[in-house]
Amino acid sequence: MGRLSNRTIAVLSENGFEEVELTEPVKRLKEEGATVHIISAKSGKIKAWDHDHWSIEVDVDKTLTEANASDYSALLLPGGVINPDQLRVNSDALAFVKSFFNDGKPVAAICHGPQTLINADVVQSRKMTSVKNISQDLINAGALWSDEEVVVDQGLVTSRTPKDLPAFNDKIVEEFAEGVHEGQHA
Repeated sequence: MGRLSNRTIAVLSENGFEEVELTEPVKRLKEEGATVHIISAKSGKIKAWDHDHWSIEVDVDKTLTEANASDYSALLLPGGVINPDQLRVNSDALAFVKSFFNDGKPVAAICHGPQTLINADVVQSRKMTSVKNISQDLINAGALWSDEEVVVDQGLVTSRTPKDLPAFNDKIVEEFAEGVHEGQHA
């Protein structure tokens, strides 16, 4: 049995997620025994972006209207430029994200993924990292941004780019296994 065998993890995404930022963490979470659900605004499939072109499609397990945050132990937000840009203006997505913080559950976001956290209003005074392109956005929203491969702050795990995936994946397994973090509350 893996470290996450009793955990169900939500992966919130839309079309345009960076392929490896969803597939590699999901693979690692499943290797650790987690049940993983891909959640999106629409049912069917969502399409990945791979550097400079569209790539694979991933099945959506539940829509945002079907999913209940209380059914999940943790949340993963993959990056990509297009994906978080859609999520951060979706009020259902923002409410879903915020509920993980309200319940003290671990949340992980990589690359542009933290953009959704800005609009969910959960980054104030949090230690974070991201792709450099959105560092000023996080700072302006009150985050304490640093340029590191992975940053952990009371159950919030963030990383910069796909090259940081090994460290990111190790930390999400660790934080997701720990469960609720009192300091995570929004």
